[in-house]
Amino acid sequence: MASTESDPVIRVLAVDDHPVFRGGLAAMIQTQPDMALVGEAATGREAIDQFRRLKPDVTLMDLEMPDMRGLDAIKVICKEFPRARIIVLTTYSGDAQALETLKGGAAGYLLKSTLHRELLDTIRNVHAGRRHLPPEIASEIAFHAGEEPLTSREIEVLHLIAGGGANKTIAAQLSLSEETVKGYLKSIFLKLGVNDRTLAVTIAAKRGIIQL
Repeated sequence: MASTESDPVIRVLAVDDHPVFRGGLAAMIQTQPDMALVGEAATGREAIDQFRRLKPDVTLMDLEMPDMRGLDAIKVICKEFPRARIIVLTTYSGDAQALETLKGGAAGYLLKSTLHRELLDTIRNVHAGRRHLPPEIASEIAFHAGEEPLTSREIEVLHLIAGGGANKTIAAQLSLSEETVKGYLKSIFLKLGVNDRTLAVTIAAKRGIIQL
């Protein structure tokens, strides 16, 4: 279908490392007279290259890919193309991860479990200059808005805790004293509203602060 000013075709780039999933996206998009899938990518680096070549109207971006995280690809694209319109497609509903992607330049955040209901309308809305965020995630972002975020070092400590590291092991890995690690743990517990290591990891993973 030819593009006209009054009836433009939305050019879409699909980025996901699973060919079957990309095929599903293609099947949905190709049924729409106002959309066209103009390219696909399986990695973050491919996404950047394809965006530079195709300059799509809307990009659908997975977050977890082999060579480069989707978030890192989004940051590169949006720095080079500030008007890029990118919709994150993910299985993770964590508020911290969603907020990070929006700060990184994404215009939409969509759970893969809702694609059949929301994908096409979300593409149209983002193409029109609007943002999209699932109501339940928006509520979580608002709920935690006044909280002090974890520092990069605290997140690093959390990752090591999730890997089963004891304080002494973590201290050695990070070239810190055990007392310093205990101080980080105390701060992490306070910020997450928990009182033990297991719950800290559980909450952090649920909110998308860390990935297990």
